[in-house]
Amino acid sequence: MGTTRNIFDRVAKLYDEIRPGYPKKLIEDVISISNIPEDGWILEVGCGTGQATIPFAERGYHMVCLDPSKEMVSIAKKKLGGYPKVRIIQTTFEEWQPGAERFDLVVSATAFHWVRAEIGYRKAAEVLKESGHIAIFSNLHPTPYKGFFEEVQTVYRSVVPEWGVPDQVSTEKKIGLVERDINKTGLFEKVVVKKYHWSRSYTADQYIKLLSTYSNHQTLDGERREKLFRGVKALIEKRYGGRVRRPYLSVLFIARKLGQQAVL
Repeated sequence: MGTTRNIFDRVAKLYDEIRPGYPKKLIEDVISISNIPEDGWILEVGCGTGQATIPFAERGYHMVCLDPSKEMVSIAKKKLGGYPKVRIIQTTFEEWQPGAERFDLVVSATAFHWVRAEIGYRKAAEVLKESGHIAIFSNLHPTPYKGFFEEVQTVYRSVVPEWGVPDQVSTEKKIGLVERDINKTGLFEKVVVKKYHWSRSYTADQYIKLLSTYSNHQTLDGERREKLFRGVKALIEKRYGGRVRRPYLSVLFIARKLGQQAVL
């Protein structure tokens, strides 16, 4: 996670404004499946600006939330200042020292992929109580790309040809790989996978703001990034009436921790 700290510092306010969050049903399923008690403890890995934190905080859980970005943590602390049970710490999951703390639930929203693979699942299992669960969720773009999302690739090919053909590995394959990775750790019971289809409409300017929060777009040099954004915006305005509807597939992976002998 630390390698992207500066990128997300630069776009923290924009991230909080434009990133879409997660379906209410997903949050409800996390709570229901994990059977977390009313006074339960949650560890959040990569809380960002608190988009996924607030739905849990509103329900009164104790929370320890970690994120390496100074600016994102600053925004999250302001948004969650009214929740005394929530503690936000600027650190990576790898660097964080839990002490004797143990949690009913470890959650991570579009962030666990930044954690080093050799540390992530094992450390999560170590800080969970015996009946605890891990819940990892994120938003995918369903494949194959259609309409605007297929046509816009001509803009990308002209400005950033080195990016090549976009990753259109089927969403089912992506989901299957994460499911496999969790199951093969031997640290959790068989993972439960839940899917949520929805969409959001963006004006041309809003869609450019959304793109601005993606790490691969932020790492482009300023001139090429602006050229890319001009091309994308022109396509939306000329061919799509100034607005595009972006499909989302939110995916939840949730699993209960196995016995302590599996973690040692």
